[in-house]
Amino acid sequence: MHPLVLVEMLIAIILMLILPRKYVIVPFLFCVFLVPMGQQLTVGGLHFFVSRILILVGCFRMMVTSLTSQESMVGGGFNSIDGAFFCYVFVEAAAVSLQYMQSQAVFNQIGFLIDFAAAYLLIRAWIRDESDVYRAIKCFAALTVILGISMVFEQLTLHNVFGMLGGGVRATPEIREGKIRSQGVFQHSILAGTFAASLLPLFLLLWKNGKAKFAAAMGLVGCTVMTICSNSSTPLLTYAAAVLAVCLWPLRKNMRIVRWAIVGAIAALALVMKAPVWFILSHIDLTGGSSGYQRATLVDSCIRHFWDWWLIGSKDVPSWGYDLWDQQNQYVNVAETGGLLAFIFFIAMISRSFGRLGKSRKLVDGDKDQEWRLWFLGAALFANCTGFFGVNYFDQTKISWFVLLATISAVTAPILARSTVPEAYQSQPGVSASRLELNPSYQVRAEGVVRNKGNALPPVPKPARGYR
Repeated sequence: MHPLVLVEMLIAIILMLILPRKYVIVPFLFCVFLVPMGQQLTVGGLHFFVSRILILVGCFRMMVTSLTSQESMVGGGFNSIDGAFFCYVFVEAAAVSLQYMQSQAVFNQIGFLIDFAAAYLLIRAWIRDESDVYRAIKCFAALTVILGISMVFEQLTLHNVFGMLGGGVRATPEIREGKIRSQGVFQHSILAGTFAASLLPLFLLLWKNGKAKFAAAMGLVGCTVMTICSNSSTPLLTYAAAVLAVCLWPLRKNMRIVRWAIVGAIAALALVMKAPVWFILSHIDLTGGSSGYQRATLVDSCIRHFWDWWLIGSKDVPSWGYDLWDQQNQYVNVAETGGLLAFIFFIAMISRSFGRLGKSRKLVDGDKDQEWRLWFLGAALFANCTGFFGVNYFDQTKISWFVLLATISAVTAPILARSTVPEAYQSQPGVSASRLELNPSYQVRAEGVVRNKGNALPPVPKPARGYR
């Protein structure tokens, strides 16, 4: 571990232990996204990456807090997104362990569970309401500015300042077809650009909020610069998908038609194309040096070898064809690593995220501010789903994905909670809108009483006489 990284990590650990809960995510994000992923300490053959150490520190603090506080572990309670996420992660970990049947594989998957399950749980615990959401987005805005400057420096000097620290980051950027592909702190230029492009709708959300327009503007500039400097097709496609999704705002009430139109377009392409429809990926080249054919081959190989991976995934993927070891497609990676069940849970996680956003938008129909907020989150989710076709989030980029999922849960929880409370309660003196928003885990019981951890709200008032 580089001495500068060690100092930064120690400062982050101290801040995570002493800061109030709502500010803990700030040092965590800054340390994770300003330290190369490969920076680590090795103890007894076990690898403790910087991000993994911070996650364990966060878990320690969360356990101590849970013993001294009666506050719910996550804002709004656990939901279907959380359930699908944890099922996908645990199924994949079990599948990999069964594939290799070795102790090293078990230890490796324990690290995977820390990086995914524990990290996601922490971020869900830290992002509970809108103020937490905006705080996280402001952190990303500052990070994109810092990383954007470093990637411009790469373009001008052919030196990566983060590469000087080591940790799996190239000191000299890759050059393909005469174009410099800056990567900053990330493990690859595609990851750097996709991370930035997927944040575009969140910075627009921050701008629309109106309370941090300077931070939003800096974030918009930073993410655009990072996307351009990466010189990769996947980030540019992700950026375009984010812009397209935001521009579909006028069609927000007709998205069923849009979805069926997409299905119809895919069916039409399947009829007119000589190759399978997924080979449309091979025709996407926005920079002149893309690997679109390899991405299409990944999907094709995954479909053709379905019976090899459907049960518990497969460790023989590299033998299926040339360059297939490089699984830069998130959907293919999940399927071939964890099997069909993990893939189903992964798709369910995305589906439930879109479902909660769609249902919440209908419930706030007419409230333009809330509708826009939900729409921007949907655009960010769509951008990530588009990026998944060209990249696998194997470095710190996954943390930004967890932040988005946690944000969707935090923003939709109070809206969906209010929808389950009868209107008769809303006029009761003990039931205010703020109380419902702060306690989105209220549930309506059959006996007509809303309870939350044993605390009952007043009974529903009986209608006046003569009421029909």
